Amino acid sequence: MRRNVVATVFVQDHWLNIAQKCLSPNVNQRPAEEISLLVVHNISLPPKQYGGPYVEDFFCNRLDPKAHPYFAEISSIEVSSHLFIRRDGSVIQFVPFNQRAWHAGLSQYGGRDNCNDFSIGIEMEGCDDEAYSDEQYEALKQATLAIMLAYPEITTSRITGHEFISPRRKTDPGRAFNWARLFSGLKC
Repeated sequence: MRRNVVATVFVQDHWLNIAQKCLSPNVNQRPAEEISLLVVHNISLPPKQYGGPYVEDFFCNRLDPKAHPYFAEISSIEVSSHLFIRRDGSVIQFVPFNQRAWHAGLSQYGGRDNCNDFSIGIEMEGCDDEAYSDEQYEALKQATLAIMLAYPEITTSRITGHEFISPRRKTDPGRAFNWARLFSGLKC
C-alpha cells in the first residue's frame, strides 16, 4: 500500500521533476502496453572512469570515436536510457517515460520479450565491481518511488537488473549493487 504524501520528487508529463533534460534521438513510440517494469543498469565511459560528458554524448549519438580508444568500438551504437544517475546523485533524463528508450536490447522478463516495450531504464554511473555512492542510492530511491506512484504497474516485484533480463549477455548493475539497500528504501 502506498501512502499519500507530498513528494518533492515526482513525475509530471512523463518527466522526473528533478532531472536535467538531455534529449536523445534514440527513442520511439511504445506499443500500446502498460509501463510495468523498471530495469537498473550501469554505465561508465570510458569504463571505470566517472564524470565528464561521455555518457550523455553516447546516448545522444555525439560520442567522438577519437576521444578514447574504447569509443571507436561503440560510437556508432544507438542506445539510450530514461534516466542516468551520476556518482554525485544528479539525474539526467534522456527520454520521457511514456516513450521507448533503447536500453534493454535482446531481453525477456516474466515470459515477455522486448523489455524496452514495457520498461523504464535507469543507468547508474558505475561498473559491476565498484560500490555505488550513497548519493546514487538516495537519488535512485527517490526516482523509483516517484515512478512507482506515476506508473502503478511497477511494484517492488517488478524492479530488476539488466543482468536478469539478459542473463547470458549482460552483467549489470553487477555484484557491487546493493539490492537490499534499494528495496529497504522503497517500503512505505
